[in-house]
Amino acid sequence: MSGYQELLPHVVKAVREVGAFVAARHTASAVGGPDVDGVIAVFRMVDAPASELLRERLAALRPQARWAPDEIGTAVAATGEQWVCDAVDGAVHFLQGLPYWGVTVTLVADGRPVLAVLDAPHLGFLYTAVEGRGAHLNGRPLKASGKDLSAALACTSQPPYNREPERAGASLTAMLRHTLAVRNLGPTALQVAQVGSGHVDVFWEYGEDANNLLPGALIAREGGALVTDADGHAWTPASPSFVAAPAALHADVLRVLAAVPAHEAA
Repeated sequence: MSGYQELLPHVVKAVREVGAFVAARHTASAVGGPDVDGVIAVFRMVDAPASELLRERLAALRPQARWAPDEIGTAVAATGEQWVCDAVDGAVHFLQGLPYWGVTVTLVADGRPVLAVLDAPHLGFLYTAVEGRGAHLNGRPLKASGKDLSAALACTSQPPYNREPERAGASLTAMLRHTLAVRNLGPTALQVAQVGSGHVDVFWEYGEDANNLLPGALIAREGGALVTDADGHAWTPASPSFVAAPAALHADVLRVLAAVPAHEAA
C-alpha cells in the first residue's frame, strides 16, 4: 500500500485544520454580492487561503505527489501520484449559509483513488478510506444499506461536464418511479460517501465528474458498495456515468437505467 494507511492520520489532521479554518468563516446566512462576480469574490476570500493551506500541508506529507490543477475538471493523471482536492466542496451551500459543505482530499495513484478523506465539519461527518483497508465514518466501519429499491433513497447531481442532460432528466423520472424518494443532498462527494455508510441507498449520475466522484467512489467501494458506470462496467475517472449502490440493489438500479434511452443528436 506504499504507506497509505500510515499516511492517513496525517492527512486527516491536515483536512481537519483546513475544515476548522473554513468553518470559522462560515455564516448562518447567505453571503456575497447581488451578482455572480460579487458571489465569486466573497468565495475566493475563503477558498484561496484554505486551498493554499491544504496544498502546503499535503505537499509536506507527500512531496512526490503532483497537485491537480483544477477543482472542477476531469483530467486525472494515468501514472504517478496526484492529489485531487477541494478545500470548500459545496461552494454554493457554503455561500448560502447551509451546512452541506466539506473538505475533500483524494490521493490518486496510477489513475485510481487509493486514499480519501472527507470532512463535513457542520454535519459532524469525517469519512476516511484507504484502498484495501476499508472505510470509516467517525472511526467506525461503514455499513451500506440492505433495503429494497422500492424503499430506497436515491440521490443524484448534475456535473459541470454533462453531455447528456436529456438522459439525466429521463433517468430522474425513471428513478422516481422505482424508489421511495429522489433527492440532491449537497456535494457529490458527500452523497456518494453516504452510500457507503447507509445514509443514502443509491447514487447515480451522468456526465464526466472525476474530481467530485473520486473521494466518494473510494469511500463507498471500501464500505462495501458496488461502484460502476451505468452499464455495469468498472468506474474510472474517464467514465461518462456513475452508479454507487449496495450489492443487493445494484443490479436493480442498472435495470432501471438501462431502460432510459440515450439522447440522439438532432
